[in-house]
Amino acid sequence: MDKLRITGGQKLHGDITISGAKNAALPILCASLLTADDIQLHNVPRLRDIDTACQLLAQLGVRAHTEGESITLNASAITSLEAPYELVKTMRASILVLGPLLARFGKARVSLPGGCAIGQRPVDQHIKGLRAMGADIELEHGFVVATASRLKGATIRTDMVTVTGTENLLMAAVLAEGETILENAAQEPEIVDLAELLIKMGAKISGHGTERIVIQGVDKLHGATHAIMPDRIETGTFLCAVGATGGDILLRNTAASTLQSTLDKLTKAGVNIECGPDWIRGRMDQRPQSVSFSTAEHPGFPTDMQAQLMALNALANGTAIIVENIFENRFMHVQELIRLGAKIETDGHTARVKGVEKLLGARVMATDLRASASLVIAGLAAQGDTIIDRIYHLDRGYDRMENKLAAVGAQIERLHQESL
Repeated sequence: MDKLRITGGQKLHGDITISGAKNAALPILCASLLTADDIQLHNVPRLRDIDTACQLLAQLGVRAHTEGESITLNASAITSLEAPYELVKTMRASILVLGPLLARFGKARVSLPGGCAIGQRPVDQHIKGLRAMGADIELEHGFVVATASRLKGATIRTDMVTVTGTENLLMAAVLAEGETILENAAQEPEIVDLAELLIKMGAKISGHGTERIVIQGVDKLHGATHAIMPDRIETGTFLCAVGATGGDILLRNTAASTLQSTLDKLTKAGVNIECGPDWIRGRMDQRPQSVSFSTAEHPGFPTDMQAQLMALNALANGTAIIVENIFENRFMHVQELIRLGAKIETDGHTARVKGVEKLLGARVMATDLRASASLVIAGLAAQGDTIIDRIYHLDRGYDRMENKLAAVGAQIERLHQESL
């Protein structure tokens, strides 16, 4: 398996172009199942998870043509309505084919996702909502088996805010008969991006980006062209990196409006933030200040930025209290940061981070996607060499991160298996 080697202590200077958002691209790829026409997507990030999603769609019979960061998908000749465990187990977002398949074809057989490193993330809310729309759903041999002659509009209030649940039910509702109201809906910008594509395809949707989404079902959808929104988590990650190392970076092709809570915390930490219509500049010329926070559903502080801001706090002046409210196992990066010299104590969902003046390079292991990013940030600021193992986690959600960082002055390289 590939590793990253980072020689820390270099300030970051230069421009980075932000890629399309993984968490927007995955449901949007699945939305191609809702029509027999072409869906042309631009600004698609080059990630392991995108490859997995395309493999899954190909298994269902979707034809895809990829050229750089553009993909054209056509689902006019679907050959299978089953998402197998072999693919679903590698990416939980595979459950997002359930709603589109059921809505368009009246049948779907999708493997349950199985375990997840950072928490349970159950799909019971997806099932609850689809049943409210008239679907007959059984759990058989590890599969969700769903049938419906045609889904019917319903008012659905999920027991909790669920991003993938909202996305699945939104995609199912656009082809349902009548009106569907999603109460307690997730409000993430990625859901807005999905809804905007669906509207281009002919869907009738209002209220996306709020906790109440109203969908008027239509008989069929048509093709569309859409550019994936910028990745707000990648943007926040690079801003945390310059906060930890010092320097001056300009992030292009991004949108400050999608990550305001992250920008607020980074500003309190001492990062000088300037924003334009499609760019953010981050400058840092001092030791960061500790900043406490609690993760929450959007528009609160995103759980996907918790690990990265913890790495920044590890070097900060003062003590920060971090509360993780979304996933029960999302402190696995703590022990690896401690190997680099961080002073962190955890108690259940709370971490106490006492900043130190310096971290020292060491060999560490990535445990999940965002944990990987936190170790990169810490390694960039640490003295000496840091080796990060199991970076396949990083490749799931960051488009050529080491190349982007090297271009702004980081001493970082990928060590391939054959060179180890």
